[in-house]
Amino acid sequence: MKNIIYLFIALSLVSCSEEFLDKQNPTQLGEGTFYQTEDQFEQAVLGIYGQLQAIIANQWYYKELYTDNTTVHFNQGNRGFAPHAESFEYWQVTPNTNQIYTLYRDTYNVLGNINVALARLNEMSLDPIVSNRFEEELKFFRAYHYFHLSQYFGDVVILTEPIEDPSASFELRRSPVSEVYDLIESDLDFAVSNLPLAVEPSEAGRLTKGAALTLQGQFWLTLKDYAKAKASLDQVINSNLYSLLPNYADIFDPNNKNNNESIFEVQFQGDNDLGESSGFIYNFYPLNTQGEVTGFPGISGGGWNIPTRDIISAYEEGDLRKDVSLSEGYTSVDGEFVPVPFIEKFRHEHSIQGRPNDNWPIYRYADVLLMAAEAINEQSAPTAEAYNYVNQIRERAGLSPISTNLSQEEFKLALLHERRIELAFENHRWFDLKRAFDVPVLVEFLNEYGEREKENPTTSRGQIPFNPGDYIFSANEIYFPIPERELVVNPEIEQNTGY
Repeated sequence: MKNIIYLFIALSLVSCSEEFLDKQNPTQLGEGTFYQTEDQFEQAVLGIYGQLQAIIANQWYYKELYTDNTTVHFNQGNRGFAPHAESFEYWQVTPNTNQIYTLYRDTYNVLGNINVALARLNEMSLDPIVSNRFEEELKFFRAYHYFHLSQYFGDVVILTEPIEDPSASFELRRSPVSEVYDLIESDLDFAVSNLPLAVEPSEAGRLTKGAALTLQGQFWLTLKDYAKAKASLDQVINSNLYSLLPNYADIFDPNNKNNNESIFEVQFQGDNDLGESSGFIYNFYPLNTQGEVTGFPGISGGGWNIPTRDIISAYEEGDLRKDVSLSEGYTSVDGEFVPVPFIEKFRHEHSIQGRPNDNWPIYRYADVLLMAAEAINEQSAPTAEAYNYVNQIRERAGLSPISTNLSQEEFKLALLHERRIELAFENHRWFDLKRAFDVPVLVEFLNEYGEREKENPTTSRGQIPFNPGDYIFSANEIYFPIPERELVVNPEIEQNTGY
């Protein structure tokens, strides 16, 4: 997707010639200075692609750290992040947790841009083929972001038109999640019906029908309409456009972006100073490594989102995915092994410190196969087709097939395990757990994990004890709180129960 990256960068790197300085600011959308030409619409849509970079860079807080997959490299000497990042690990999130506001703000910012673009698109007389392409992409993104909002917050404010009068913001109310689902369904139906099956190599990274069908399959699984989920996912499988790569490590290799297993991934461009690099992995490196993990002398990591003992122990002996996905420690500058685990999956050599070149996978074919197996099992019981989908993935991992005489519940748990390992650290775990378990079961599941982590923490806490409320998960916490700042600005927006 280099062409797309270059176009996005061009918005901020145009030369400061006199001709340019004489032009009106193209970011002042309300003054009618933008959305006047096809090129400007192209730039606007690519900007919405670009906004995924910041959003995806933070999703590990909400989808991994909040679960049994990852924890924090406990920093005994700096407790400044305790009220913020650590609150996700210990389930101490409040309406004032900064990252909750960041999530809410960034998502509604991109939704606002989507709605402005859609509204201006309806006012312009562009080539119908071009106009339709923009509308397909914009509606996919609106469905994608509202799907995430619904899973994070439940009932949310629905916006489908630009807010022209700021005073209208004070009249907004949260809509029932059922109405949010109606909007998602409508937008996805449009995207699925109109997005192209494939794109030219020069447009690699742009949305296709496969991405829309995959999100649609996930959406219907979440709503427990398994027949519709299977129908969507079957279309991806039967398209013959995607396949499992023989080597698991090749999926994540920066030299192999947008490969045959990739259905949709967030595009980054590293090894330069153009502002498009994927620096998220630096958050995941352990503290105090002095360059022994980052590869740059004196540079350590943030110590966030490190693998738990729990997930490390979940890998079967001989699983080829383990060494690709994580390391259980590193060798220090003194030659000693330090047993602090970290994520390997996005750790690749890069030439400039802080400028990695990794893309982020949102949807890939292995995910589709596992969701299809889930849709089959949830309708009755595992079938030969469902076993085949799971065992294709296990075979690549160097593992034996799972038993073919599992009950529906046993297959469900085996599948949940397989998703955990295959998609480890790719921001799937939280939604998978919510989909797999009823609320009381999920509460029990997470509290049992919390007890294990308290008894045997992944990293040492020194002499600092746990707080009384750490690792106590309550039913209301399946949804995040609405940020306090939103409630202050608009008292008509109600808080989620329990906060």
